[in-house]
Amino acid sequence: MRGTVLYGPGDIRFEDCETPKIIEPTDAVIRMVATCVCGSDLWPYRGSQPINGPTPMGHEYCGIVEEVGTAVKSVNPGQFVIGSFATSDNTCPNCRYGYQSSCIHREFITRAQAPFLRVPLADGTLVATPGVPSPELIPSLLTLSDVMGTGWFAADAANVKPDSTVVVVGDGAVGLLGVLSAKLMGAERIIAMSRHEKRQKIAREFGATDVVTERGDQGIAHIKEMTNGIGADSALECVGTQESMLQAIQSARPGGFVSYVGVPHGVTLDGAQLFFSHVHLHGGPAPVRRFLPELIKRVWDGKINPGKVFDLTLPLDQVAEGYRAMDERRAIKALLRP
Repeated sequence: MRGTVLYGPGDIRFEDCETPKIIEPTDAVIRMVATCVCGSDLWPYRGSQPINGPTPMGHEYCGIVEEVGTAVKSVNPGQFVIGSFATSDNTCPNCRYGYQSSCIHREFITRAQAPFLRVPLADGTLVATPGVPSPELIPSLLTLSDVMGTGWFAADAANVKPDSTVVVVGDGAVGLLGVLSAKLMGAERIIAMSRHEKRQKIAREFGATDVVTERGDQGIAHIKEMTNGIGADSALECVGTQESMLQAIQSARPGGFVSYVGVPHGVTLDGAQLFFSHVHLHGGPAPVRRFLPELIKRVWDGKINPGKVFDLTLPLDQVAEGYRAMDERRAIKALLRP
C-alpha cells in the first residue's frame, strides 16, 4: 500500500509502505474509511519538533475491522470502529482511573494516514459503533478519535459546570470542540479567543457567546473587563505555546480551573507566578477512550455534529495539500478519504 511519510520540514510524501498485518495476538487491522491531518502534525511539519529520519504520519482513524488477532474478543471483522490516538489495555490501574492515555502498556498510534492500520491492544482501544454508519456521520465519528475527545477532556479537566463562565484559548479544531463541549456541559458564558472570521462563526455555532480577538496582555485585560475584574471560572488551553498557556492561566479567576491539552512546545511556568495565581491545573494527552462510548452515542443519535470542523476534504493521495492548507490557515482541518 501507500502511506504518508514526513521526510523533513514541509516535505510530506505519499509513498509505498509495508501493508499492516497482525503481529501480536491482541492486534487488529482496520481498513480506513477516513483519516485526517491533526494540528499537532504541524509541529514536525514546520520543523518545530525534530524527527529521526522519515516518519510515518497520522493518528486519527475510523474504519472497518479487516482482521483480528487470536486474543481479541471485543471487536470482530466487519464492524465499524473508532479508536484513540493512544492505545490502552483498559484494565491497568491507570486505565481503571480513567487515564487510558497513560496506560502502562500504551503505544501512540502512527501510520494512520494510510489505507490500512494495525491497532495494538485492540480490545482496550477500539470501540464499535452500533452498526455501519451512513456517510454523513463519518466526519463527526472521525473527530472522536482525537479532537472531539480532546476538546471534551479540556472542558472536563477545567471543571466546566452549569452556569459557569469559560474562556477557550485556541481556535483550531480542538479549541472549537472545547467550545462545543463547554456548551454541552452547561456553561452559561463561553468566550472564544479567535482572530479568524470563519473560525469565529463555527465557534458561535458551537455555543460561544462572545469572541475576543486580542492576545497576550490585551486579551487578558479584555477577559478581566468582561468578568468584572475577576476572571473566568474555567480556561481551556488548546494550543500548546508559552503565550497560550500564560493567557489561559491569567484569564482564570483565583480558585478557577485551567486545562491544558495543546501539545506543549517551549512552555515553562514561573513557580511564584503560578503559586499566587491560585488556579487549579489539569491536562495532558486526552484519555479519549474514557469518553468514546458516550460521544459515539451523541453523534449516532444526532445530538452533536463535531464534523463541522472539517472544512477541506481530499483524497488520501493529496495529503500533502492537506498539510499545506492547514499550515497556511486556509483550512481548519483536512479530512482524507482513502
